[in-house]
Amino acid sequence: MAQTKKMTVVQLTMLTVVNMLGSGIVLLPTKLAQVGAISILSWLVTATGSLALAYAFAQCGMLSRKSGGMGGYAEYAFGRAGNYLVNYTYGTSLLIANVAIGITAVGYLTELFSLQLSPVGVGLMTIALLWITTIANFGGASVTGKIGGVTVWGVILPVVGVSTFGWFWFSPSTYAEAWNPHGLSLLQAASSSVAITLWAFLGMESACANADAVENPEKNVPIAVLGGTIGAAVIYIVSTNVMAGIVSNPELAASTAPFGLVFAHMFTPLVGQIIMGLMVLACIGSLLGWQFTIAQVFKSSSDTGYFLPIFAKVNKAGTPIVAMLILLAAQTGLALLTISPDLTKQFDTLVNLAVVTNIVPYILSMAALMTIQKVAGVPAKKALFVNIISWVAAAYSYLALYSSGTEALMLGGVATIVGFTLYGFVSTRMLRLDQERAAAGHADGTTAATATSHTGNAA
Repeated sequence: MAQTKKMTVVQLTMLTVVNMLGSGIVLLPTKLAQVGAISILSWLVTATGSLALAYAFAQCGMLSRKSGGMGGYAEYAFGRAGNYLVNYTYGTSLLIANVAIGITAVGYLTELFSLQLSPVGVGLMTIALLWITTIANFGGASVTGKIGGVTVWGVILPVVGVSTFGWFWFSPSTYAEAWNPHGLSLLQAASSSVAITLWAFLGMESACANADAVENPEKNVPIAVLGGTIGAAVIYIVSTNVMAGIVSNPELAASTAPFGLVFAHMFTPLVGQIIMGLMVLACIGSLLGWQFTIAQVFKSSSDTGYFLPIFAKVNKAGTPIVAMLILLAAQTGLALLTISPDLTKQFDTLVNLAVVTNIVPYILSMAALMTIQKVAGVPAKKALFVNIISWVAAAYSYLALYSSGTEALMLGGVATIVGFTLYGFVSTRMLRLDQERAAAGHADGTTAATATSHTGNAA
């Protein structure tokens, strides 16, 4: 009975594609237009690196016997400190990414309603969206998932639509003029947009979380992860490049609502406004879900002892409201600190910083894969192949770090180092929990060694 309810490999692949699409692509055409259509080289580099990451994560998910996703993977090689650092940097990345999603929604809102906002006005509207979507989650998760399942089509329909029908309006001469407006070399073009294109693939690792819900997971999870990543890559590459041949490069590069602009060129301004409205709803729905998700990430990490206990407090509906308010305060400060006269530059700053902090868990997970395979008893020949893939994924991750820019690297590095300081507080709590578990073990008649062994396995 339970077997009939499991997803097929096709269903899991589609779920993977939808999870990656989200709101990540909404402002990407503008950013890529600022480089030129030659940024397709960045897409190809990112698609290759993302496939390597996706395959390595699929292997981690199938072999790891520790809970906690990427934190559990890192623990194999780096112990509790690695688990904590993954949780901390991943949570920090989501916190930053949510502000970027808010900026995306504001960009489309200003175009939709022809608003002329000052940089401070943009910041305040972003903060208002963050507050609204956080407060909307206070009642629990029962409605949030349903809303996200509907609003995500506000992104999927325009992206798939322009990829399919946009070719009827595609102009080779317009595309040729947009190819390399700044005279970049091939190396510069390939690396200039790696961080911003990786932003579109963030979340690929979440596909492994559904391993228990799919038929024959050992075979189908890697197929779904790789198939989903390839599918998303094709959609991303086709949609952004066909748009470069519909609207002139200067116009696309200056737009804060590129999909609305393109659909207005393809059809009428009214259609463009409808597309902008759909994307605003998609961004708000995505932000609603991610605001809840980030609070749950901090709560679950607090439950296991890696974050401070205050993040684990919940109301009667099981919602970590205190965690939401603390994170909301941090997001409010971040939105104010990144205010820029150019909305796309503000978005770019946040995306690069989110990518830098998110790559830390990627690198730790890739490094731990060798240990995970050793513990799982993977045959040497297969382990070598998987290790080579993980090294390619790690090399790509370092390239993405480099292409994020010195400012993002500096700020991301500072944020990571602050995490080590905070671990000093967390480690004392973990020590206390170990002592309590050991004491409970003694009370049950077990030896201290057995209690300690059980504690290590649970961590």
